Amino acid sequence: MPLIVVTGLPTSGKSTRAKQLYDYLAERIGDSKQRLHLISDDSLSILRSVYDLSPGKLPAHTRSANASEKDARAALYGAVKRVLSDRDFVILDGLNYIKGWRYQLHCEAKAVRTPSCILQIGCPVDTARRVNAERLQSAEEQAKAQAYEPGNWDNLVFRYEEPNPMTRWDSPLFTVIWQDDEAQTRKTFDAMWEALAGDGRPVVRPNQATEPRGRDASGDYLYILERETQGIVKRILDQQQVDGGGEVKIPRSAPQKEDLVVELPPGKKLGLPQLQRLRRAFIGLNRGGIGLETVGNMNADALTEMFVRYLNDAFEKDE
Repeated sequence: MPLIVVTGLPTSGKSTRAKQLYDYLAERIGDSKQRLHLISDDSLSILRSVYDLSPGKLPAHTRSANASEKDARAALYGAVKRVLSDRDFVILDGLNYIKGWRYQLHCEAKAVRTPSCILQIGCPVDTARRVNAERLQSAEEQAKAQAYEPGNWDNLVFRYEEPNPMTRWDSPLFTVIWQDDEAQTRKTFDAMWEALAGDGRPVVRPNQATEPRGRDASGDYLYILERETQGIVKRILDQQQVDGGGEVKIPRSAPQKEDLVVELPPGKKLGLPQLQRLRRAFIGLNRGGIGLETVGNMNADALTEMFVRYLNDAFEKDE
């Protein structure tokens, strides 16, 4: 069942809304065999200080590599991966402010064929700052534990990458704002339920570029894989020399089929080392297709289409 990634500014009310969503889903699930999990920094005893990269707070080598923050994300990722399945609702409550991190979570959900979505908590910056200041000044230890040092808070706000519903890893995107009352919040949760668990929920398929492949009947599978991917890399480099980039058309062997299109990143020239790294990564993912028959016969056109899709996904991620 779905993975719901909660995101928003620090101290914007994410945990409050995540708990409301947990109670809502618990009511909807009832006595069914579906399970519900709420994962957060608090549930894993991750301190707010691990996100503090201010001088004097952490050793220099730790700050430069964001080591403490990476360790925290690794713990969250492991917790999600352990419970995510087609029978489990998983709410991940946290900053989740890096688009690459949200993309990683999207891919994990896709790998187990379950949908995912983003729940963004909308809150004015001044309001979130005031909440953080009140927690720092509170006499309650629990409130202080949920606060960020001012420099850390400012840095996290500066680094926050807003979800973009035009990208597949931030879609569908649902928003609950600070002022939303119980009725409006429930309306948003209802829309989320219908999109992810209702009758019209999408069928999720794993990334075809990583599925096992069958052997090509007309020649050696690995030779064709190397030949077709190298040809596409050469065509991209040649077109960049002519007009600088844009769309690169990749013809198929069957004349009745339309050309494939590689959409190059706008305003960015790709070098041979970068393209070769992507090519080697793709080949590494698909070497296991030799001799396997689970997906069927993979001819040159099929391998070309897979590599074009793989490149377009990689370029979109880097935008």
